[in-house]
Parts: sequence; structure tokens; C-alpha cells
Amino acid sequence: MPSLRHLTRELSGKDLISTLEWSDEEIEIALRLAKEFKDIANYYGTESIPKVLAGKIFFMLFFAGSTRTRAAFESGMYLLGGHASYIDASTTRIKGEKAGEDIRDVAAMYDVYGHGLGIRILDKAIDYLYGVGNSYIREMARVASIPVINMADDMFHPTQGLADIFTFRERFVNPQGKKYVIMWAYSPEIRGWCSVQEDMILFPRFGVDVVIARPPGFDLDPKLVEKAKQLAKDHGGSLEITDNLKEALRGAHAVFPRNWASPKLVELGYSKFKDEELKIYEKYKDWKVTRELMDLMDKKGVLMHVLPIFRGYEAGEEVIDDPARSIIYEQAENGLWTKMAVLALTMYGVK
Repeated sequence: MPSLRHLTRELSGKDLISTLEWSDEEIEIALRLAKEFKDIANYYGTESIPKVLAGKIFFMLFFAGSTRTRAAFESGMYLLGGHASYIDASTTRIKGEKAGEDIRDVAAMYDVYGHGLGIRILDKAIDYLYGVGNSYIREMARVASIPVINMADDMFHPTQGLADIFTFRERFVNPQGKKYVIMWAYSPEIRGWCSVQEDMILFPRFGVDVVIARPPGFDLDPKLVEKAKQLAKDHGGSLEITDNLKEALRGAHAVFPRNWASPKLVELGYSKFKDEELKIYEKYKDWKVTRELMDLMDKKGVLMHVLPIFRGYEAGEEVIDDPARSIIYEQAENGLWTKMAVLALTMYGVK
């Protein structure tokens, strides 16, 4: 039976709401453990992964839908010997028109019943209002004694960010000085800021030169932009924001094309500004990754995406399905290993 060299009890009980709250060393521990899980699975088979969470229960509270996040956490807990319990928030008494169950009582219940709690609350579940989902998760973490994991809110998606940098580093080995483009891309669906902001604050910590390419009027959280710039300065990377898409992609090693909402929409709400927002989107239908744009990138440059990718909108089919240039499925797989690492590290020592 393989042993785990990178599993430590030092992170037991620690919340993961944003990677900003984990040190460089803690993030590195998580990435190394994720690689260890992947190597064991590839060499020995998933059945040989040590069952370090045997008897542990991870509650997954979903206010918003999910394809990969739910599947990866459920699979990860099973492979670690534990159990993941899926909870659709609409089936609970947490929310109500006039009254809902107090968050203190909910947290106390999960403390008694389980060993960890994941929460996903974003986009339509909170009318896209910026900060609402993150505040809810932080309040739950404040009163819960078990570790709370952010499974995506309106500001951050930490376990996705870990999968993204894991994949980038796996492809390029030494990320220092490599160019990563986070690109606003057209689609008829409005999406929030969590994944793009997560990569914006995480990649600079590895010395990556990050470029945010977006049309005018689609800036991200200015406080997080400044934080990302400082992290880039501290780690030998850079952060640039531009509306020149072709120049942004020139020589890039990876591009992540994804639609995100305007600051006005996340201030006013989806219900109030949706129609006007979609009219603005129509001006930027040419913001899409094509073969021509990929040719501007480094010869080994790749397409990355957190998925779902909107085919024909954010990127062309010929790019998405190019086995030499698209690594979106490898990235999705790596989400399993990084989530397992977070689960193991935060819940291993929880009684």
C-alpha cells in the first residue's frame, strides 16, 4: 500500500474560502499532495489510494448547480474512504420568504453530523450581487468548528484555481515568466467572477505573467486587482490589463476564454440589469478564441478552461477539440486530485 509523503496534520481544521488565506507553503503542500494522489492512481490504480478519510463525512451544501465540482468532491471522498453527502439548499429550511433557519443552528448541526462542510453559492442563487455569497460562506465558517470549503462563490473558486495552476505547471514545469491570458469571451449566458478572479490572484504567486484581456467596461474587483499586482511583484511575475486582444495573446502560453458579468450587473443584480447587459455583449461577439488567434500564441500555447465552455461562442470547435492545443479535459481531471488534496489536508485530523 503506497504511503503519502505530503499529507500533514498541520492544515487539519483549516477553512479554504480563498487561496489568499493560505500561505505559499500551504498551497505548495496541497499541490504536491494532489500530484501524489494522481501518481498513485496512474501507477497502482485508484483502489490503492490510502483511505485517510475513512469514516469521515463531508457535507456539500449547494445553492447553485454543478457538474464537475459536485462529481469531483463526491469521487474524491469515496477514493479517500469517506462519504460525501449532497444537499440541495432548496430542500432544506435554510432559506424562506419570511424566515429561515438561523446560520448558527445550521453550523452547529453540521458540526455534530460531519467532519467538513463545502458550500457553493453564486450567480442566480444570489441574483449575481457581488459579495453576498462570499459573506454567507464566511459567516458559516465563523460559527462552524469543522473546516469550511468554498466550492465557488461570487468572488472566489479556490479548489478550481488549484486545479488550474496544477495543470499549467504540469504542462510547462517551470511557470516563472510564462504568460497566462484570462480573456473575456462572448456568450449569450451571463457568468460571475469567481474563476477568473481566482486565477488572477493565484497565478502571480507562481511568477506567471498574467494578462487580463477584456472589452472596456468589464473590469474586475479593483481591490483584488491591486492585490494580484502586489503578489506578482512579490513573486517575480506581472499583471497587465488590456483591451487589445491580439497583443494580449501574442506569445501567450495559455489562454482561458470565459464570459463574465460587468461591474454594473453585479452591483444592480441580474434581475434588474440582465437585458441591458446582454445587449452590451452583442458588441463583442468577435471576442472568441479562433485558430487565427491561437496562431499568435507560443507554439506550445494551449487552451485552458474551467468548463463548461460554450462551444462556438467562447472558442471555436476546431480549437476546443484540437488534442495538441486543448488541455481542458486534463484540467478537469486535475480538479479531482486537487480537491482530494484539500479534503485530506483539512479533514485528516478532524475528530
